[in-house]
Amino acid sequence: MPRFPRSLLAASISAAVFTPQIQASEALVDDSVQELPAIDQCLINQPDAENPTQQPINVEADSLEGINGDKATYSGNVIVVQGKKRMQADNVTLHQKENVVVAEGNVMFSDGEVKTISDKAVNHLNTEHVELNNTKYQFLCEPGRGEAVYVAKTGKALYEIEDGSITSCPEGDNSWRMVASSIDIDQNDEEATFYNPRFEIQSVPVFYLPFLTVPIGDTRKTGFLYPTVSYGSSDGFEMEVPIYWNLAPNYDLETTIKYMQKRGTQLNSNFRYLTDFGQGQIESEYLPNDKKYPEEKFPDKGDRWGFQYTHSGIYDQAWKFDIDYSKVSDISYFSDVDSGIGNREDGQLIQEGQVTYRSQNWDASLLARDFQVLTTSGNLPYRLLPQMKFNYYAPELTPYLDFDMVSSISHFDTDATNKPSATRVHIEPGLTIPIGTTWGTWTTEARLLGTYYQQDLNGLNLTAPQFDGFDLKENVTRVIPEFRSHAGIVLERDTYVLGGYTQTLEPQVQYLYVPNENQNDIYLYDTTLLQTDYYGLFRSRKYSGVDRIAPANQFSYGASTRFFDDQYKERLNISFGQIFYLDKSVKNTESSDPGETSLDDKSTNYSAWAIEMDFNFNDYLFYHGGIQYDIDSSEMQLGNSTLEYRFNGGYIQGNYRYVTKEYIEQTVDFVSDSITQEGISQAGVLAGYTLSRNWNASAQYFYDLTTEQSLEWLARLNYIDDCWYIGFTYSNQLRSWNADDGSNGGFANYPNSTPVYENNFSLNFGIIGFGTNIGAGSGDAGLDGTSNSLGYGRPFYLNN
Repeated sequence: MPRFPRSLLAASISAAVFTPQIQASEALVDDSVQELPAIDQCLINQPDAENPTQQPINVEADSLEGINGDKATYSGNVIVVQGKKRMQADNVTLHQKENVVVAEGNVMFSDGEVKTISDKAVNHLNTEHVELNNTKYQFLCEPGRGEAVYVAKTGKALYEIEDGSITSCPEGDNSWRMVASSIDIDQNDEEATFYNPRFEIQSVPVFYLPFLTVPIGDTRKTGFLYPTVSYGSSDGFEMEVPIYWNLAPNYDLETTIKYMQKRGTQLNSNFRYLTDFGQGQIESEYLPNDKKYPEEKFPDKGDRWGFQYTHSGIYDQAWKFDIDYSKVSDISYFSDVDSGIGNREDGQLIQEGQVTYRSQNWDASLLARDFQVLTTSGNLPYRLLPQMKFNYYAPELTPYLDFDMVSSISHFDTDATNKPSATRVHIEPGLTIPIGTTWGTWTTEARLLGTYYQQDLNGLNLTAPQFDGFDLKENVTRVIPEFRSHAGIVLERDTYVLGGYTQTLEPQVQYLYVPNENQNDIYLYDTTLLQTDYYGLFRSRKYSGVDRIAPANQFSYGASTRFFDDQYKERLNISFGQIFYLDKSVKNTESSDPGETSLDDKSTNYSAWAIEMDFNFNDYLFYHGGIQYDIDSSEMQLGNSTLEYRFNGGYIQGNYRYVTKEYIEQTVDFVSDSITQEGISQAGVLAGYTLSRNWNASAQYFYDLTTEQSLEWLARLNYIDDCWYIGFTYSNQLRSWNADDGSNGGFANYPNSTPVYENNFSLNFGIIGFGTNIGAGSGDAGLDGTSNSLGYGRPFYLNN
């Protein structure tokens, strides 16, 4: 048998087997070494040749026996390469007539997408067809490996496996695997179809199915998702089984069957879609005949359901659509049922839709807004049916002069029996002189606020308590001018007091004048008092709407100072300021009745101090805090603080918030079922730690200092392996207060009432790989701020 050196052997076989490709193979006659693709490398992102099956063959071997025109047999360290395909074996036979390669003995094959080790391999060189016997295989571009008696590659990314298994666990890890009589794998569609599969944990069968399809990538696929099991004192044993429906490329549906031992079976769904007009989703929850609240004893409950429709989108670059509509079966729904439905604000569900058209210099919108009230306080809100807005902008009308105009027509209606309905027309032109440089700005603004009201007072008892301080009229015209001038500068210096930092000092001052006009002939429709933090000191309005235009003759002054390190990273900033009232007679008391003003000679000409602070020490100690200190009453009105220490593998955080009862009463309507009637004084502690490569834990605790009761405990323990996870969660939350007679008196409604807690233990588990990462409920406690009393705060750029 003649023997050849490898370079000459490669050229000879190419010429003998593929005569039409002699010219393409001639370059391989050179003694230079061709770089071959690595057998363990994913090559899916490399471009394919125009005709991959017609590419030249490159063969290396220790020896060759050949019969011209029939076959050639290579022995000893054989390597065959064609494009991305690479085969190594002890012996390789090339059948020239069939154009087939048969490899035997320690056969290793790779095509850039899958790697195999087999006893025997048959490769049809003119097609994508490959057959493997007694094979161990591993995907190179996504997790997945297994064993099979027979494997066939029938297309570019199509595989048929007989008597095989598959798992996403790495080599040597037998935590789980799926075994089947037959498996079809389509890497283009990123799915695997199993026939007669059984799921095994540590080689022990757990369940059997006649047929199963699972994803092997990120492609959406119809099928069951991983279940959640939990136990709670309120609903008993619970199990959630989600099912995903891949209906079309632009819409899908997820339905969840939730079994609750004490309540029954609930069906939840989430339908998502994407169209030319934007994206949206429809969420629903349905619990037929709630066993915990049977209709015989609770006629207002019975079947429990919730619904929400949201949509947001831009069409043709000018049209914008927004819809947020939600509704539930009864006002106790959210206190009785664990639900994520709706956008809740102050005990109300928002139901609104808006369409906007925008051009370069103007925009117009149409808004309709309603509410579902979830309390029995009787304080029914106003509906906007509808509100039309038109805004016009003319920047640089002349050099250093901008013009704009905002306007709206609003119709307010309500179900309250003793409140007026109204139509309001508002137009507000304004002129602005903006002056800016790199070191400062100065903006002067003059506006004219013109408003007309048509109030329906027919049938109203104007002597009722809610009309105290009002002198309502059916037709009201109000014109109020407003003048504002705001200036700020940025001063910078290098300071060595704190060790080589760059410090800025950014003082700012604002003068605001609005004449005092009696507005008690106008009722309040969409107007509430805004919070006065540091940045609120430099607003031109004290209220969110235009039903009250607060008088002003005042200077607002304040400053911020910032410290930057040598990498220009901000390490500390402090902001502080207050308002000086030139005319104390127009200093508002900020009471619940915006029509009142303070004439108390004992009060000062100054507002409360507003202070904000952020601190970052060496990227491991973070702080954020803010307070409002009232110098008239010599007490703090509100405050918040968050301090966090981060270390290798974990963090610990403490946070606190405080609001006086008086400030709440002056700012919002204080209803009887609020969380507390003595103001807010709540503290929390949160911590998380990575115990090892696989284990992590987190916990949080919140306490109400006004009621001296715990609000919530929450602890999580997660184990995350390379191919599976399991998570344990325990929570105990304050849900309500029971009076001495056993009735529910609302949160803290009775000082001697008993707190009612709900505790819950849940278990989440699933596999990693095949389109799944980590299941719900297995993340760090509180990091998303959901289901927590105070939630996880993010002081001073924690994402840095």
